[in-house]
Amino acid sequence: MNRRNFIKTAGCSAVALPVALQGLTSCSKGQNPFGINLWTVRDEMSNDPKATLKFLSDCGYKQIETFTGDKGVFWGYSPKDFHQILNDLGLQLISAHVDPKFTIDPSTEHEFLQLCENLASLGAEHVFNPYPGPQTNSEDWKKLALGLNRQGKSSLAHGVRSGYHNHHQEFKLTPEGDVPYFLLMEETDPSLVDFELDLYWAVKIGQNPVDLFQKYPGRFSFAHFKDLYKDEKIAEIEASDEPRTEEWPVGASTYLGNGQLDFKNILKVGKSVGLKNFIVEQERFDQSTPLDDSCKNAEYMRELLS
Repeated sequence: MNRRNFIKTAGCSAVALPVALQGLTSCSKGQNPFGINLWTVRDEMSNDPKATLKFLSDCGYKQIETFTGDKGVFWGYSPKDFHQILNDLGLQLISAHVDPKFTIDPSTEHEFLQLCENLASLGAEHVFNPYPGPQTNSEDWKKLALGLNRQGKSSLAHGVRSGYHNHHQEFKLTPEGDVPYFLLMEETDPSLVDFELDLYWAVKIGQNPVDLFQKYPGRFSFAHFKDLYKDEKIAEIEASDEPRTEEWPVGASTYLGNGQLDFKNILKVGKSVGLKNFIVEQERFDQSTPLDDSCKNAEYMRELLS
């Protein structure tokens, strides 16, 4: 779907939605709410936030997780105006991925508290550090944990909980032989710091989300529902000449249900140990678009949570 057609048709009508979702809109009743991280549709949000949010609402999303882009977490709007846009569309902002500097640099606390106050005014209850950059050793990760504790204590002043969102780096051994993710779990205060498990990255690095949920019950309030291609497709992607770095491998995410993750079992175990918030994310779109796959993912989540 090109931008012109997207803006023209992004209304609550069958024409605006992929064929698979015609007749299914956010008006569906009796469903558990689920959200989407706006990173999935970051280009569309940059071009036209209102139309993009309306499209997501029409697909069935009820919740939004924003992130700190070039225009900030409110996409160039004041907190009040962004709140009104979401309210008009029946959307709730529940969380935000915020600048890692707030965890690392105590001198940013005033700015962080102002951001928490603004987010809380929209009803958001969580902020997450999405990636602090490379850490050299176990001591660096322990210092990061101290920063998360400090940040968590500060944010609670506005009723906002702080947390950490993983990628794959957190599961690579430090020179001392520690698993950074486990260090973060053990060095952070559960009363101050939550975790948002990115299921895709955990599986891609060889972790089992179910094992993580069971190892640390009560620590995971959020999860990113993000599928990983099956091994054959991953091998094809990795054999390509797509750009990559030592820090960031070639992405291999796909729409929900098209990959290898057992979301039904992950959801069952996760909910049994405190998982409450289910956030869709996708970064790779082969022969599709972020908008169309976002609607596919909404339908998958609707069925998964029913």
